[in-house]
Amino acid sequence: MGLRFAAPPRFWLCLLMAALASACAEPPNKEMDQAQGAIDAAQAAGADTYATSEYAAATEALENANTAVTASDHRLALSFALESREHAQNAARNAADAKARMHVEVDHASTELAALLAEGRALLDAAARGGTASARLAQPASDLSAAESALQKAGEAVETGDYLAARVALEGVRTQIEDVISRLGGAAPARASDR
Repeated sequence: MGLRFAAPPRFWLCLLMAALASACAEPPNKEMDQAQGAIDAAQAAGADTYATSEYAAATEALENANTAVTASDHRLALSFALESREHAQNAARNAADAKARMHVEVDHASTELAALLAEGRALLDAAARGGTASARLAQPASDLSAAESALQKAGEAVETGDYLAARVALEGVRTQIEDVISRLGGAAPARASDR
């Protein structure tokens, strides 16, 4: 007949308390590493540019987790680490959505601007063939060249996936081309009346 050891309930309670105390005594390294990994993935997805508020919240929460570890408040550190990971995952999703929307927006704007540019070039050519002095056409030609350069720059940015830079490159281009078209279109009746 073997000897059996029956521990009193108090022993098990002490063992459980010791296990909980040791669990709280350890910093949440795994969760903090996961949060850092999620932040790195979000940054790779462009969240620092396309989802700035969520990305900033993720990095701030991880900094707070590190501060809590330094203060030996490991429960608070765990809470911040989990919050950081959640913000980083949201930032990655938001960045992907924003980039997709911006890609469509830039493609649409580029198509419209290319058509306007072609219209401006056609009016410029017609004005030159119609005898308009080249000095009078120099500024519209320069403006159209600048617009064309902006479109090319936007296209290069799109090829590298930098839709924000593409959008910035296109700012003001529509107004510039429409102004040229207006000036060239306004010159045609004057030429006709001169004949």
